[in-house]
Amino acid sequence: MRGVGVIEFGGPEALEVVALPEVHAGPGEVRIRNHAAAVNPTDTMLRNGSRADALRDIQSPHIPGMDAAGVIDEIGPGTETDLAIGDAVMAMVLPHGRHGAYRQSIVLSADSVVRAPAGAGHVEACTLPMNALTARQSLDQLALEPGQTLGVTGAAGCYGGYVVQLAKAEGLRVVADSSDADWKLVRDLGADIIVPRGDDVAARMRLAVPGGVDGLADGAVQNELAVGAVRDGGSFAAVRGYGGTGERGINFHVTMVRSYDQRADLLDTLRQQVEDGVLSLRVYDTYAMEQAPDAHARLEAGGARGRCVILF
Repeated sequence: MRGVGVIEFGGPEALEVVALPEVHAGPGEVRIRNHAAAVNPTDTMLRNGSRADALRDIQSPHIPGMDAAGVIDEIGPGTETDLAIGDAVMAMVLPHGRHGAYRQSIVLSADSVVRAPAGAGHVEACTLPMNALTARQSLDQLALEPGQTLGVTGAAGCYGGYVVQLAKAEGLRVVADSSDADWKLVRDLGADIIVPRGDDVAARMRLAVPGGVDGLADGAVQNELAVGAVRDGGSFAAVRGYGGTGERGINFHVTMVRSYDQRADLLDTLRQQVEDGVLSLRVYDTYAMEQAPDAHARLEAGGARGRCVILF
């Protein structure tokens, strides 16, 4: 079996096609013949060594990848599941050593895997799990009520776009940022008010909502630059560990999607929302395994409004 991994941390060129041992499903597990893996910013952090401390004692090659889509080809003994061999499925993966989504075959807990959205191919399906579950978690943390106002930075990105769409489905008013080039995309995602993106995003949102937004999902990782948009006593969801300083009674939440692992119930609801037209699957381009460095380089260049996907 082959995969794409990192032996020595570095730039996109550090990615290489590697040989991996065959894997088999045990009790409570299924094996997926993986056909597609989305490329996410967390993958680049694993590749470049930003998370090297967590991998210090783990054998290389390190295999990135948090999104997989393919076909079930093995079900472990005694596994209780309504999935069957041959089903097209998708899953979120938590990379650990050689266990990442950039591989031709992967074994996962059955309660991490759900059917792919009807009508979506493997390439489209793999763009949903991690980003949509992260958006779901941020909204769960913010716990806004219908009619309240949500601010979203990085609204044109995959996480931000899912936040906007899920928020609108739940009756929230959305104030989102956008560049001129992404204005139509953000509007089509459902944002009610669009403000220019940039370091002054908090001031821009305050102009649109003078009292401040009730909650903010910070997909652009602007942290302290975005806090000013939130009203006193509001809520702030951060995707990179920012905890704020407790100013103005704002409730800070750190969104860590790892805690939503093995939540097939949530992922299956997101699947249904794709089928219902609530959520959009966005693909930028596809890459062969040997082109994985190009996929990472394209993501890091910025501006790709959709996920780069590696094929296996």
